Amino acid sequence: MSENILEVRDLQASYGQVDVLRGVALEVKTGEVCVILGANGAGKTTTLRSICNMPIVSSTGTIKFAGEDISNTDTGGIVAQGMAHVPQGRGTFPELSTLENLQLGAYVRKDNEVDDDIDRWFQMFPVLKERKDQAAGSLSGGEQQMLAVSRALMSRPKLLLLDEPSLGLAPIIIEDLFATFKQINQDEGTTMLIVEQNANLALSIAQSAYVLETGSIALSGPAAQLRDDPAVQEAYLGA
Repeated sequence: MSENILEVRDLQASYGQVDVLRGVALEVKTGEVCVILGANGAGKTTTLRSICNMPIVSSTGTIKFAGEDISNTDTGGIVAQGMAHVPQGRGTFPELSTLENLQLGAYVRKDNEVDDDIDRWFQMFPVLKERKDQAAGSLSGGEQQMLAVSRALMSRPKLLLLDEPSLGLAPIIIEDLFATFKQINQDEGTTMLIVEQNANLALSIAQSAYVLETGSIALSGPAAQLRDDPAVQEAYLGA
């Protein structure tokens, strides 16, 4: 059985006086794709932000990443340890070019293989190579999402957090994007924790899943098992 790369225990989080998470606990195994499902307002985005210790969230609890307690580590330190976060709404630097965004994604690295990795992601997303000198803000929504994912991968993360990657994209682009996530997971061994509204597609590439309801974990288990759960089917799969 794979070792856990991420362990979250008794995670509580709030924005000011508003409590959002109430004792969330989850585990992500090394090399797997794990999905968090839930309705709007359930606390999915807050969970990812709390794992990264982003300053806009006030959180308590224990978070272990690659065996180290990062509960009190700042966001920059967490990135340096091997975690990358693709936020909801793309999160590119719109005034910088596609190429400059990718180069910025490698700022924590000390090796001399950055250009090789840029070529790798240009091969994975050929349209980005065509747009390499174009300002990121002028790209289409799908192209910006490809760029946001590629930029995060430029840090060679052990764990990639993806917050609603399908948001605002056309169905055919979403299918291609998730096929790419599956390929990256299989080829690169990159562990992924994905928050996603498109439950069918997310569960189809995942090994494990959690259902978050009003700030607490309501269900968890193998992704295939949750796909067959009548409650999950009714609430998230359109059954």
